[in-house]
Amino acid sequence: MMHFAARRRNERKKGDILRGQLARIAQRAFACLVFAGAALLGEAQAIAQTYVVDVIVIDRADVDALTQAGLDVSGVRSGVAELYVTEAQLAWLQASGRSPRIREVQPSARQKAEGYRTYAALTSELQDLAVAHAGICRVSSLGKSVQGRELWAVLITDNPDVEEDEPEFKYVSTPHGDEPVGTELCLNFITMLLEGYGVDARVTGLVDSTAIWVVPLMNPDGREAGTRYNAQGFDLNRSFPDYPSELSGTMYSGAPLHDAGRPPETAHVMRWTAQRSFALSANFHAGALVVNYPYDDDSRGSVFSPTPDEALCVYLAERYSQHNAPMWHSAYFPRGITNGAAWYSIDGGMQDWNYRYAGCIEMTIELSDTKWPSASALPALWDDNRESMLQYLEAVHLGVRGIVRSDRDGAPVWARVDVDGNAQPAFTDRAVGDYHRLLLPGVYALTFSAPGHMPRRVENVIVSEGNATRLDVSLSARTADVDGDHKIDILDVQLVINAALRYAVPYDCDLDGSGHVDAIDVQLAINGALGL
Repeated sequence: MMHFAARRRNERKKGDILRGQLARIAQRAFACLVFAGAALLGEAQAIAQTYVVDVIVIDRADVDALTQAGLDVSGVRSGVAELYVTEAQLAWLQASGRSPRIREVQPSARQKAEGYRTYAALTSELQDLAVAHAGICRVSSLGKSVQGRELWAVLITDNPDVEEDEPEFKYVSTPHGDEPVGTELCLNFITMLLEGYGVDARVTGLVDSTAIWVVPLMNPDGREAGTRYNAQGFDLNRSFPDYPSELSGTMYSGAPLHDAGRPPETAHVMRWTAQRSFALSANFHAGALVVNYPYDDDSRGSVFSPTPDEALCVYLAERYSQHNAPMWHSAYFPRGITNGAAWYSIDGGMQDWNYRYAGCIEMTIELSDTKWPSASALPALWDDNRESMLQYLEAVHLGVRGIVRSDRDGAPVWARVDVDGNAQPAFTDRAVGDYHRLLLPGVYALTFSAPGHMPRRVENVIVSEGNATRLDVSLSARTADVDGDHKIDILDVQLVINAALRYAVPYDCDLDGSGHVDAIDVQLAINGALGL
């Protein structure tokens, strides 16, 4: 069964060795058959059989070779890679001398469901909670799964029907249907927030100051069937746009969403994310015990691949892991964290897409070495993760925040926020104009820019520990056409230079709206004349 991103990558890499080419051809054919079956059969379709196997790997290059051959690698530890394969792929592995060890055959939900919430039970519980806590909770659907189940999203905040100046945060769980621990923990987390509001000061403060979103079950069809994949046979955490071929820019720059043709569950999450302004996020899995931070893929294979926010990502990952004793003391992952690609590289992952396209820092949190542990283990897992989930949520309030408005009418501006020396942008919310740029303590220079407005640079922004520094910004709706002749040229530049030198000029040359004319305004005029 072929994951979505692997299929696209396989179409690009024509120079792989023969066995990889043959495997990819078989994978593409199988995926097409599954997809066609989905279209014809709808809810009645049968989910194809999948084998979970272990194979020995020599090094990271060996892991990459398996991925390049179109196989779905789900984990690597101590020289062993876990794979999800079809019967044909299993035969290929055996014939190629890989000696795969079969651990499980999926679907297998019937023998595992005891003690875990079913989709129907989850739906009923969420609806009951929304009714009982109507003042701070809304339950909505992101859309339907292949088999018609709703992807429920829970919003918890003090004014759930009003867009406010507050950071938006999300937990998304169980894109792999055979990893349901996160769903259970998310339900516990939702209940804790709702029942603690007005009772627990910490919970009340978080709900009053944050838009908290939780999607407890991204892959309801896979969860009900007890299989990793959705009902079309796609791995949802390999089905987001692939870097760099499908990630050429950000949602702010106008880069296409590339949601068409994807598994419906993936497309729903993408559209929802692009419509919001999330600052921090995490998605929950099982099969290991670690916080995996981006990048998962920087087009270099399974090697350490840091983002521009490497130090911040490490801090956030450890903020979660240090409050989970088994995770923090992992014998395999120091301090319970890992860079994604340094562990093993994947294409089409959700966390990289969030970071690159939506400007949202996201981590992949593996909650349990066992993918589907006995229900008797769930209370202990909740004890291990409760404080970590709260701490990670609280981190959305770090850094610098504020509202960007236009000096023309005071209206909110959809703007880009850049930090000097850091290539990763943040964006304001379209409706409110608020931004929430997570940063570690330090002194920063920020630049705010938006179409139709002059950019504004603010230096010496001090970020301390604790709640974010407040920095509201007004962007000038003026242009560098100082003399109003409908063109920006050397005459406009000279006028701004004269004003900066304190010569009398019969035009407004304060291009950035700072209240005085200086070198920044001169540079803005030069940039305008050069068409920059």
